[in-house]
Amino acid sequence: MKEINGFDCDGVITVGIHPGLGDVIITGRSFEEIPETRQMLKKRDILNYVFYNELRFEDKTRESSGFHKAKTIKELKSEGLLVVNFFEDDPIQKEVIERECPWVNVVHIVHELTEKENVKHVNDY
Repeated sequence: MKEINGFDCDGVITVGIHPGLGDVIITGRSFEEIPETRQMLKKRDILNYVFYNELRFEDKTRESSGFHKAKTIKELKSEGLLVVNFFEDDPIQKEVIERECPWVNVVHIVHELTEKENVKHVNDY
């Protein structure tokens, strides 16, 4: 099984922490936010694969984003990609990932630089 790292987008990548080659981004951002997310990643020269939340923007919560991340981590494991470290700034999502995926070391990035609640990112970049 190939070991990789996983990265949240807002509050992790947006504050300057970058994934390595072959690592994945699992964001709580909705599929509706793909254009602005791609633009932000392009500006940072980040080309890693991104897994987006399947919920509509207005339907997602911090907890549902945590479950999306845990589900994606489990699916990756079933495909032979073991997420060993996941970089996350939201304590609610961190707790969900730790509970649902106990093999993952969730690295808690603690700061007050970004909003934790559901916000649009269209004008951020």
